[in-house]
Amino acid sequence: MATLAKAPVYFGPFVVTSQVFYQSSLSFALVNLKPILPGHVLVCPNRVVPRVADLTPAETTDLFLTVRKVSRMIERVYGATSLNIAIQDGVDAGQSVPHVHTHIIPRRKADLDQYGGTDAIYSMLDGEEGDIGRVQRELLKTNSSNGSTSAGTGRRRAGFPAVDNEDRKPRSLEEMEEEARMLAKEMAKESDD
Repeated sequence: MATLAKAPVYFGPFVVTSQVFYQSSLSFALVNLKPILPGHVLVCPNRVVPRVADLTPAETTDLFLTVRKVSRMIERVYGATSLNIAIQDGVDAGQSVPHVHTHIIPRRKADLDQYGGTDAIYSMLDGEEGDIGRVQRELLKTNSSNGSTSAGTGRRRAGFPAVDNEDRKPRSLEEMEEEARMLAKEMAKESDD
């Protein structure tokens, strides 16, 4: 499959090249393995750094300009009326992959009422369904021919309820690549202003 990226793209220790739908000079956007809501994507700096404080001023600027541009597209494509834009900065804040990443989640009125309302999104990000690193590590172990992985173990905070855990399964690579191709076409329609 032809990918947007010219070189391998890493999200922490994981190769995500075919899931990338947009690249700027210092950042990239990728589809989510286990989206909380349709259109939930991530924006990361190209350089693998664990914390926001580790970003250079240029990386910080580029990351947030990319978040802004991707956010406009996600809101348009998914018919959202609002967005959650979140960074879990460090393991004790719920970060499961040691690479700065911004969640962009399209929202609509009453979209999470069945889970307790608008703020249920925060426990979903912190719960098992938001643990992207754990799912990536499990897939890496399953797909690895030698059974070893370079991924870290990660750690999640306890005490936050998981929401809709049973119904939310990781998507296949084919599903993610299909969404990435569609979003890449939509990103081409966005201006840089």
